[in-house]
Amino acid sequence: MIIALEGEIFLKEPTKIALKCAGVVYEVFISLQTSNQISQKIGETLTLLTTHILREDAQILFGFLEKNEQKLFDTLIKINGVGPKVAMAILSTYTPQTFAKVVESNDITSMQRVPGIGPKSAGRILVELSGWSLELSHNTLPKEDSNLHQVILALESLGYKNDIIHKATKDLEPNEVGQMVKAALKKIQGL
Repeated sequence: MIIALEGEIFLKEPTKIALKCAGVVYEVFISLQTSNQISQKIGETLTLLTTHILREDAQILFGFLEKNEQKLFDTLIKINGVGPKVAMAILSTYTPQTFAKVVESNDITSMQRVPGIGPKSAGRILVELSGWSLELSHNTLPKEDSNLHQVILALESLGYKNDIIHKATKDLEPNEVGQMVKAALKKIQGL
């Protein structure tokens, strides 16, 4: 998997950029938010975090300057009926912080401002993402709390929703990561 690219800007358009890395030019799709933040010009070096999507008929790269934007994209494409195009439309319309507020307030009208999202899709996305804003607060954990952060990542990888993870990790005793994960899983069984 390609998780990041660093290279010279070969071509720049509002929704995609081409990076020349070691003689190979990669096409990377980006949101309008990311496009507006890229100050480098053609020929200058740029580093992008990437999500690499493999399909039978294509390999597609999506690029991000910020980890929060990439995390939101990765979360959105896991929702049934939301593909990469819709996820990029959401990221082009809202920053992750603004989108978290839309989700928190369950604002269907704001959700429908995204091109390609109607009332039915807006409702489904908001239901699927309930508790997503907790994820942003987890990203701001202090460095010394990295064990707790590792526990949260482990529970996410096991497929638990953010509201369950928040309840399971609340008041968790500091310990080794493995012991903390076991304790969190016991708490989840009791919920």
